[in-house]
Amino acid sequence: MKTTIQEQDGSVVAILEGNLDTAAAAETEKAMSPLNDVEGKDIIIDCTDLAYISSAGLRIFLGILQNAQAKGGHVYIKGINDNVRAVFTITGFSNIFEFK
Repeated sequence: MKTTIQEQDGSVVAILEGNLDTAAAAETEKAMSPLNDVEGKDIIIDCTDLAYISSAGLRIFLGILQNAQAKGGHVYIKGINDNVRAVFTITGFSNIFEFK
């Protein structure tokens, strides 16, 4: 699992590549921790190259969303494939996240 965080067009973008499963969750959560410090900018989680997400990965996304909302920010999910979208739909996460 590879995580890259960068600024693009006034937003903070986290680019995820690989499988966000239970084994990768702790390392990914640590790599995404800078998103918890973002204020005044949108957060975009780019899942274009994310092949799989487990419940542990969903928990990370939810934590980022809750933290951003507490600061008045927005979190957007971008580029999810059909398999990842199915997980979001089945768990109801498709109703709480905004998609680009």
